[in-house]
Amino acid sequence: MNTPPSDPQRTALPVSGAPTRRHRATRHRIEPGRPWPLGATAERHGVNFAVYSRVADRVELCLFTADGQETQRMALPALTDDVWHGFVPGLRPGQHYGFRVHGPYEPEQGQRCNPSVLLMDPYARALAAPVHGAPDQFAYVLGHADEDFAPWQGDNGTTAPKALVVRSRFDWGDDKPPRIPAENTVFYEVHVKGFTQTMPGVPEALRGTYAGLASDAALQHLRSLGVTSVELLPVQAFIDDLRLVEQGLANYWGYNTVAFLAPEPRYATSAERARDGGVDEFKAMVKALHAAGLEVILDVVYNHTGEGSHLGPTLSLKGLDHAAYYRLTEDPRFCLDFSGTGNTLDTSSPPALRLVLDSLRYWVQEMHVDGFRFDLASALGRDAAGDFTWRAPFFAALAQDPVLSQVKLVAEPWDLGPNGYQLGGFPTGWMEWNGRYRDAVRDYWANADGSLPAFAASLCGSADLLEPRRRRPTASVNLVTVHDGFTLADLVSYNGKHNEANGEDNRDGENHNRSWNCGAEGETTDAAVQALRARQARNFLATLFLSHGTPLLLGGDELGRTQQGNNNAYCQDNALSWFDWERAGAYTELQAFTRDLIALRRELSVVRLARWPHHSAGTTACVTVQWHSVWGLAMTAEEWDDPAVRCIAALMESTQAGEDALLMLFNASGEEAVFTLPAATPAREWTLRLDTRAAQVVTSGPPLGHPAEASVTSGAPYTLLPHSMAAFTAPSP
Repeated sequence: MNTPPSDPQRTALPVSGAPTRRHRATRHRIEPGRPWPLGATAERHGVNFAVYSRVADRVELCLFTADGQETQRMALPALTDDVWHGFVPGLRPGQHYGFRVHGPYEPEQGQRCNPSVLLMDPYARALAAPVHGAPDQFAYVLGHADEDFAPWQGDNGTTAPKALVVRSRFDWGDDKPPRIPAENTVFYEVHVKGFTQTMPGVPEALRGTYAGLASDAALQHLRSLGVTSVELLPVQAFIDDLRLVEQGLANYWGYNTVAFLAPEPRYATSAERARDGGVDEFKAMVKALHAAGLEVILDVVYNHTGEGSHLGPTLSLKGLDHAAYYRLTEDPRFCLDFSGTGNTLDTSSPPALRLVLDSLRYWVQEMHVDGFRFDLASALGRDAAGDFTWRAPFFAALAQDPVLSQVKLVAEPWDLGPNGYQLGGFPTGWMEWNGRYRDAVRDYWANADGSLPAFAASLCGSADLLEPRRRRPTASVNLVTVHDGFTLADLVSYNGKHNEANGEDNRDGENHNRSWNCGAEGETTDAAVQALRARQARNFLATLFLSHGTPLLLGGDELGRTQQGNNNAYCQDNALSWFDWERAGAYTELQAFTRDLIALRRELSVVRLARWPHHSAGTTACVTVQWHSVWGLAMTAEEWDDPAVRCIAALMESTQAGEDALLMLFNASGEEAVFTLPAATPAREWTLRLDTRAAQVVTSGPPLGHPAEASVTSGAPYTLLPHSMAAFTAPSP
């Protein structure tokens, strides 16, 4: 243990101005304590604090009352291997605290220590309140001609975000992870608040909270759908940027993390927010979801933090040791920006990598989550030189970790850096959001020329991309819509984005959505347009759940949720983004259709592939996939290359006895198509399971009220309406 360069006897520094009688508190002493674990660790006789900084001259622990009054400052008295630490006897859970770091403020050298700005503990297990951007969170004088070269010399201690000392004694009982096999997984992407904010059956005080998501009404909806894995938009504590605060908006999605181990306090009920920042309510939510057989997957943002560029606020890492945590350019004043938010966390740097791994393990071991979806994951897979490689330190650390290697790991496989789009390039064991699938399926159902080959490849789980790289079919997370972009209802109702409410003159958001409004922009009373939109929505859903790969359903798509054409509602914490449960009452047929599709997928092993259909030498193929033209004949090279072809039939067949074959007919054209079912000897009797002209999936028994034939024989004709598809099953021969 080394002695810090500051006076080791300086254990208590007075706060400017004597505390009032109301805030006069016990004066605490501080002892050297231990350098591990990092963060604030509540023990029987006090609290141990440890924080990393290799550049600090002195680190002060600052204690606060619940209303923001600073009661005591104490220099952490010990320094071990660049970790500053100290133990405060008598301190208890519930204490609000922060750090002040004395050290170099030299932006030109990549260092930004400024004790005027109170810093959050990077290892905070809880925050005392949600974090909203404010002018006094900047370590330089805003508006100064010298920009960040002019250090601020005020004191934001009263208003700055505070960490909260917590010690959870949660009773997990017999909680166990569901461990859903990858081939049986159905992801459901949802926002904690938006899902239950207006949900009937959820008590008013619980709406929009972790406890609301754990309510009987919420669990019943999830169970009834048949999804297996609830993927939550970011729940690690995040910041509302100052720009949004000034515009009266909020960071609704949460992709701007400021505390990697703390749950977002705004999703806790008021009582629990004050007590432990929502830690126990989050655990209770996970326990309830597990009891319902549902996995909990967190959407995590480790590619950047809410501290932004060199002109962003100083909240934590920037003021502790900027160059140790962020990727910097050749001019160390500036951050490399592979995220589009102003900075990029440097996971090739040991302190940053340790923070990320410690955070992930905490969420698995302490909070019991089942996996992670990594936002802009390519940024995490870059080495010290900034190149993406499957051998990057982050991937290597995860692969050998006995805890993290056993949970679901899902990548959003791109960033804004060089060679940033890495679909198929992640290590074995990873799953990846398949943007190529989304684009191909949208193009095909929008009747785009030349879209058929990519559509067929996508239906087969992108085997052409993933199989040569020894990736499993489940590695392709198939998606048509997600939080970022149009909802399903908007995908079939708008040709262009309508983001005016975001305050950026409709410049934000994706311009090329591959959408089709079916003849009218936005809401319409035209019955023909409404019918076509409903059919198109069913086409997308049926394609999604009958494709090889792992399906992801955007929460609310089964209820006709609309954002009125806004394809970038990240800042809309209001009715535009929340589930409209009153409107959902008009979409009960769509909800039933989605539920039955998921049940049909669960029934058909030819769709839920654990390994590729093709067989290696000496082994037998588990599934074969054959492609037929509208005439019932094998597709020719000329037909594949013809950009005008819109009709195709896919036959998926198992080699295992007793498993049903699946025949799908697709017609993306604007004209009725008469298919000839593929011939077979002996003739096969195909049972109709769905035709998207109607909102019905046949899961058992006769298709009562279905407008099409109940069964069709091999070689017989079958008529599909424009822009529709049908699916049949038959026992394997």
